[in-house]
Amino acid sequence: MLGISRHTDYAARIVLHLSAERRAAHFTTGDIAKKRLIPPAFIRRIVSKLSAAGILKTTRGCGGGIELARPSSKISLLDVVEAMEGRLVLNSCTVKPERCTLSARCGIRRAWSDTTKSLESFLASVTFDSLAKVGGGKSGRREASATKIGRRKRTSRKEA
Repeated sequence: MLGISRHTDYAARIVLHLSAERRAAHFTTGDIAKKRLIPPAFIRRIVSKLSAAGILKTTRGCGGGIELARPSSKISLLDVVEAMEGRLVLNSCTVKPERCTLSARCGIRRAWSDTTKSLESFLASVTFDSLAKVGGGKSGRREASATKIGRRKRTSRKEA
């Protein structure tokens, strides 16, 4: 399966949580882990990577915590994916074509390259301020029960 890692999903949840908060404040990793259903064992490592990428800012001591390093309108989903996963690459031949003897005449390489560019462009267009506006900023029970969305109501044979 082609997809993002669990850590990247957790990173997006952290940034979304901070983006959804209307007030400028520091939040503890424990509070975010609890509200966004992120295992506490992972959150410090994720916050460290997001801080190194300039997405989060951390403050130690009394009144400390984590906050966004820049406005949520300036943080894209691509920023978070690249902070956690590295550069987006669907096939290594798009980055180092010289490693493949077929690259000069390969039509598939062009398709991989175009698909990568399209995905990068889309992810760069999705900012966390827009994600927070569409209800993604809500935390708690609603998020925990998200797997129920889309299930059809069962009907008894008498109703059918």
